Amino acid sequence: MEPMPRDRQFDSTLKLFSRPYHYISEGCEKFGTDVFSSQILLQPTACMRGPEAARLFYNSEHFQRSSAAPEPIRATLFGKGAVQSLDGAVHRRRKALFMQILSTERVAILAEETRHQWEALSQQLAPGSTVPLYQIAQVAFARAVFQWAGVPVPEREFSRRANELVSMFDDAARGPVPHIRSRISRRSAESWLGRLLSSVRRGKLNVAPHTALHIVASHLDDNGEVLDPRIAAVELLNLLRPVVAVSVYIVWCAHALTSYSLVRERLMQGDDRYLSWFLQEVRRYYPFFPAVTARVRHDFEWNGFHFPKGQRALLDLYGTNHDSRTWSLPGQFNPERFR
Repeated sequence: MEPMPRDRQFDSTLKLFSRPYHYISEGCEKFGTDVFSSQILLQPTACMRGPEAARLFYNSEHFQRSSAAPEPIRATLFGKGAVQSLDGAVHRRRKALFMQILSTERVAILAEETRHQWEALSQQLAPGSTVPLYQIAQVAFARAVFQWAGVPVPEREFSRRANELVSMFDDAARGPVPHIRSRISRRSAESWLGRLLSSVRRGKLNVAPHTALHIVASHLDDNGEVLDPRIAAVELLNLLRPVVAVSVYIVWCAHALTSYSLVRERLMQGDDRYLSWFLQEVRRYYPFFPAVTARVRHDFEWNGFHFPKGQRALLDLYGTNHDSRTWSLPGQFNPERFR
């Protein structure tokens, strides 16, 4: 076995944060391999990229989610005790909660509610005016998902609650002060939703049985008991927050439409197949989230390198989606690649 190539810097956390979408790929190019070792948040970390590394990373025999995400991510983006941090049967049972809520029928209802909110907002805008698309999208998605999930939000509180959801993904890694704001937003939102969940359980708040609020409130864990109010609030946020985060993709879609006239013209022809290819290419081409994390479940060897038990691993999403071994001309925006 060869020793894994290593970034010799004492700790590369700042280097990673300064170039989150390029650090791992640049290291792999430097070492001529798909994996190298680095010190991230004072912990030895295997940095990985590419299709083979992705297949390895998602092999639950070798990697686990438990205790993998760094505390700053758990404290802002995911929430502590969330489904993303679970493994095995416990993970599958918690995941089943989400699959129940996100049925095809319920997702279609969410899409229709989102369409309604977009139309309502568009009627308030002066024709030809310049609008902050990112913020407008956040409002549309927040109103839609609150309505869809059965979460009552008085109009006087809407801006506060919507901004808390945005802060969880927008401020988490933007520096010390925004990160603190993200933590405060999560704490406030968890407390608010925890109170709503408790009110549903006590019968003081009546919501439709098919709504996310009702289903999360009544979900039973492996012991046959309802989830702890804080954990239930975390999982409800894991339904609300990602919907609002789609506002990021809205901006990337708009960027693609204004940057590639031939793509825009093709979409205007109403070809649903091409629309699907376009959306996939937006997801591949544009940055959304730099990497995902796991921990090595047990000692094993891969491609001649040793992975010790407990080591943290980072899989480069952006780099893997721009790997020239998998994608032809990855630096070009081309929906046709998904034909």
